Amino acid sequence: MKIAHIAPPWITIPPKNYGGTENVIYNLVEEQVAQGHDVTLFAPGDARTSAHLITSFPQSLICTGVPWHAHLKAFYHFYKAVEYIKRHQFDIIHMHLSSSADMYLFPLTVSIMTPRVMTLHSRFPFDRAQSWVGDADRFFLEWMMSMPMVAISQSARAEVEYPLNFVDVIHHGVPMHHFKPSVSHPEDYLAWLGRFTPEKGARFAIEVARTMNIPLVLAGTVDRHMPESVRYFEEVIKPQVDGTLIKYIGPVDLPAKVNLLSRARGLLNPIIWEEPFGMVMIEAMAVGCPVLSFARGAAPEIVAHKKSGYLVHDVQEMIACVRCLEQIDRRIVFNHAEQNFSARIMAEKYVRLYRRICTTARVQSRSSTSALADHLPVSPCLLPVPSASTTTAALADEQTLPFSGPLGSTGPIKSDSGILQ
Repeated sequence: MKIAHIAPPWITIPPKNYGGTENVIYNLVEEQVAQGHDVTLFAPGDARTSAHLITSFPQSLICTGVPWHAHLKAFYHFYKAVEYIKRHQFDIIHMHLSSSADMYLFPLTVSIMTPRVMTLHSRFPFDRAQSWVGDADRFFLEWMMSMPMVAISQSARAEVEYPLNFVDVIHHGVPMHHFKPSVSHPEDYLAWLGRFTPEKGARFAIEVARTMNIPLVLAGTVDRHMPESVRYFEEVIKPQVDGTLIKYIGPVDLPAKVNLLSRARGLLNPIIWEEPFGMVMIEAMAVGCPVLSFARGAAPEIVAHKKSGYLVHDVQEMIACVRCLEQIDRRIVFNHAEQNFSARIMAEKYVRLYRRICTTARVQSRSSTSALADHLPVSPCLLPVPSASTTTAALADEQTLPFSGPLGSTGPIKSDSGILQ
């Protein structure tokens, strides 16, 4: 299939450290290419991908210091991607709703004839900036309701209060060949990995470790663009980091993440929100590391209780289950991840969905054409035939797309696919 992925422009693909949605897009795109599909990725120029890369500016927005609430470049990225798609042939457009600016894709793509699908990666409302929440989400319903949507968990789907057109639930997957355990036996420490925000529960992981007197290694990012995240880390987490029982090693890339999780007795995931998925859980299981998670959000869909980890309801239950970690067979943990959360399985499910959407679109198109023909007068020619000069001019228009450089310069920028924009 010829697939177009429109990625959010904020974080590099693949992310250098943290970026759940970007990790998923990278894993999906790479696996689809490996399976023989013709994939085009619309993303900033610092993306690394085996797909054809089409870009409108050279770096992802967070890397250049653009704050989350500044949407102008994000809109430009989406607009240029949609304009390119209108001029080229694709079987399916796959979009990703992760942050507020991604909502622009609903009105921008509503008139496109190419079949579309969008994965909902985060939770509503999207009309928000830090602690402020608006009501604009409902104004987008006139476009949202016609978009085929994919939920990343049954829990995430149930959380949506709007009457969206959900066509499937597809769990995330990871490339299993990248998640090879770095050791044969775990060491005597627990791990926590994620963004330092209250809902991720790092302080509860610290409480478990202190109560059990087992070392805890914290790894993850502090979003410097989010004052609440900085304040939480500086006031709640940092004072408890002593370098001995509680260690903080900062953000981790893929090799460091694999090493951290491979050697840990278990991953603590004491989330206090209805998390739509939780990539860190399947990453841990992919190296055989059992997961101890509060039973919230998608965790009950991901962790097989007493098989790949434990589902608990509070800190005391988590402490009790830490004592039982030796009863978990790490080979079974790995098998659970491989059978349910591999990138191969995720890609196959999406391609099956694409084909179903395309078939539905063709049937609807034929029905519409037939209905229209029934009401038209008989005529030897209903539409003008374009001349050769018109076709040539149209093709010539596709060769370049305007680009405004970082210093205000204008000129074309070339993607690695060799196509000028």
